[in-house]
Amino acid sequence: MLKEKFSTKPELTQFDDTVQISDQTSSTVSQDSNLKNGLLKTSENYTTKRTLKSRHVQLIAIGGSIGTGLFLTISTGLVNGGPGNLLVAFTWWTTIILMLTTAIGEIAVYLPTASPFVEMAGRAVDEALEFTAGWNFFLMEALYIPFEITACNTMVHYWRSDYSPAIAFAIQIVLYICFNLFTVRFYGESEFYMSICKLLLAVGLLFFTFITMVGGNPKHDAFGFRHFKDHSFNEYVTTGSLGKFEGFLAAWAKASFVCCGPEYLSMVSGEARNPRKTMKTAFKTVIYRLAIFYVGGALSVGILVSCKDGKLIQAIKNGSSDGSASPYVVAVQNLGISGLPDLIEAVIIISAFSAGNGYFYCASRQLYSLAERGFAPKLLSRCNSKGIPVYAALVVVCFAMLSLLQLGKNSAVVLNWIVSLCTGAQLLNYGWMCIIYIGFYRAVKAQGIDREALPYRSWFQPYSIYICTFFIWIDIFVVGYTVFLPGWWKTSDFLFSYLMIFVNLGLFVFWKLLKKTKMRIPSEVDLTSGLEEVQKHEEEILAEESEKETSNNNNSLFSRIMSWVF
Repeated sequence: MLKEKFSTKPELTQFDDTVQISDQTSSTVSQDSNLKNGLLKTSENYTTKRTLKSRHVQLIAIGGSIGTGLFLTISTGLVNGGPGNLLVAFTWWTTIILMLTTAIGEIAVYLPTASPFVEMAGRAVDEALEFTAGWNFFLMEALYIPFEITACNTMVHYWRSDYSPAIAFAIQIVLYICFNLFTVRFYGESEFYMSICKLLLAVGLLFFTFITMVGGNPKHDAFGFRHFKDHSFNEYVTTGSLGKFEGFLAAWAKASFVCCGPEYLSMVSGEARNPRKTMKTAFKTVIYRLAIFYVGGALSVGILVSCKDGKLIQAIKNGSSDGSASPYVVAVQNLGISGLPDLIEAVIIISAFSAGNGYFYCASRQLYSLAERGFAPKLLSRCNSKGIPVYAALVVVCFAMLSLLQLGKNSAVVLNWIVSLCTGAQLLNYGWMCIIYIGFYRAVKAQGIDREALPYRSWFQPYSIYICTFFIWIDIFVVGYTVFLPGWWKTSDFLFSYLMIFVNLGLFVFWKLLKKTKMRIPSEVDLTSGLEEVQKHEEEILAEESEKETSNNNNSLFSRIMSWVF
């Protein structure tokens, strides 16, 4: 039944029609269509287009892994766990995320569709799991958008607050619409340049840490690893060895939300040009970047700031969301360096805006994919001539408008609750990814497909995915354990940590009973639908590249270098 559904679904077939249009014809059709029919004119004959180039995907991969958490909220893990626990927790969790990233990369490169890992859930595990994982991921992405919008406004308060927040909200929402509602290239270009800013800040802060720790600061203080010696493994909740272990758990909980997984990168595979080559390169390189930035970031903040620093602790207690709660800003202020805090704050704002931009893109494409697969109204799968799922994007705009709730005192509480409730969806998303890959791996093995022939293979399978599954699902249930300790119970904290588990369970049972779905048998899983269209697209790209090489054999050295980098 599922195989019949795949063979008749128009997703990749429509996409192939788009690929066959030449650049000149596509441009003419798009311009005429926009002039005559407007942005909202859609058709069932239109679908998303593969216009994201390799350089876009490479920088999106970096941008998706460098968020505000790495510069700002990591301070909570430092204060609760200490620098030693923070470094161990981030190293450990980065290793888990790296293994998961390679696993999802194998699916995304094999089947580069709008939402590859969610679609594979219906193919290889159970249609009810695809429905559950798809809506869980959409809600998580969509509800993080208003959070990032309000976060940008709050961080501007580092300089001034004598203006109406509605101004900042409106500017950000309009920019998100411009970057996501007209052409996917706008999104690609915007993320390309914002990711460069985040990359430069992340690398710059690593160098800043080394230079200052060896004495290159106004105080000429070669402090080295002083803060690791004082309170390396902080006690949290209790004292003694148990307290230090709970300090590690607190740092682990923070790492769980700072270290982003492969979901953002995999979501662009449906609109990446020459996806198997582009996505393969992106997944191969992003794992090293993750290790450098996450582990290096945890090490840097532990070197620069003491977990007992008064400024940092006070900022966290006050619930500060601006740069005053950033360990880097606190470190720069402690060293007496002027000007640099403003630069760091500015790039953190860019990071928050970029995160919201990425959430907007992922949410709209996930909703589009749900509609394509029959889990949302079919209208949401309609695209315009530019390949933008405009109705899905307009729904996401409504979620962005939730940021306006922050303008009212009582409604702001509602917004904070909505966002906090969905933070648990992030870990559940990783948990579903593990189960999805296990289903994919079993299907590949049962059908006698040689994994050596796959365009991209993940590491140490199936052992690495079993390790990921074990520790991720432990983290899902342990992350909010403190609410069960004597004197620590808060209904809100319990809901923030565990409500999405019950929501996901309800979604799964609802679709299971409604459609009477069954678990997929590995030997019967459909692993072929859509592959022919992808291969045809690759052949056309190869022919196009050969024609370019023939017509331009004298590429400049700069062009060859940039081609290698991106």
